[in-house]
Amino acid sequence: MAKILITGGTGLVGTKLTEFLTERNHEVRILSRNPEGKNEFKWDVSKNYIDEKALENIDYVIHLAGAGIADKRWTDERKKVIIDSRVETANLLFNKIKEKNIVLKGFISASGSNYYGAKTTNKIFKETDTAGDDFLGEVCLKWEAAANQFSTLNIPVTILRTGVVLSEKGGALDRMKTPIVTPLGSGQQYMSWIHINDLCAAYIKAVEDDFSGVYNAVAPEFHTSKTFSKTLAKAIKRPYLPIAVAGFLLILIFGELAVILLEGSRLSSNKIQENNFHFKHANLKEALENL
Repeated sequence: MAKILITGGTGLVGTKLTEFLTERNHEVRILSRNPEGKNEFKWDVSKNYIDEKALENIDYVIHLAGAGIADKRWTDERKKVIIDSRVETANLLFNKIKEKNIVLKGFISASGSNYYGAKTTNKIFKETDTAGDDFLGEVCLKWEAAANQFSTLNIPVTILRTGVVLSEKGGALDRMKTPIVTPLGSGQQYMSWIHINDLCAAYIKAVEDDFSGVYNAVAPEFHTSKTFSKTLAKAIKRPYLPIAVAGFLLILIFGELAVILLEGSRLSSNKIQENNFHFKHANLKEALENL
């Protein structure tokens, strides 16, 4: 049994992951700005504060905290919030763990599948490829650099570059379940995705196995916006309209943020599979029907 501290533990992934870890008899503690549950502890990045009880005898930290990439238009202020909510939180954890000389067994961090940049190409990106030169590439690069600080303390670091998380309730999938399902923009941009149970299994593997390093946490089956929309429409029994929502309309509505809807590349999942991770939901049709 491990003692695991989770940031972002009340979010979509954190809630499900806490459930799975608890079922496996791990002790889960959650850092929260407004703690309510008995396993929740206060932290406040602006005041450089973490409740010391949260850090007592912990084995692992799972860092999921971060303001939603697609929640609001990307003003300069919002971009700063997106980066700081990931980086400054990791910095606070690093400083406290270093200060208290806590010997973690691992620091496990989320990252984004848009590490390689929001662009549509024929390339299939591997973990060794460089970061994109756009805003999302910058976010992920800084996010991962903050996580990699822990390696200077001889703490193993695991980073999961995550695609669209498919879950029964909440998240991106809820927004896609429109009365009529349509592709977006050209419809040719790729959508990296992963079933929430598989993503949680990857985090659990990082706790229970020797599983450090950087991994693309995306299902092995590739889909474009067009093929994803068709498959989704069948799964939820709603009509599919092949006429895509025009890109200029999405840009008008969402501004610069629209790039995450209009662009996307394929990511290789070979590395994670070669490290004995087995996807239970590798096929999109089956994954959607499982939710």
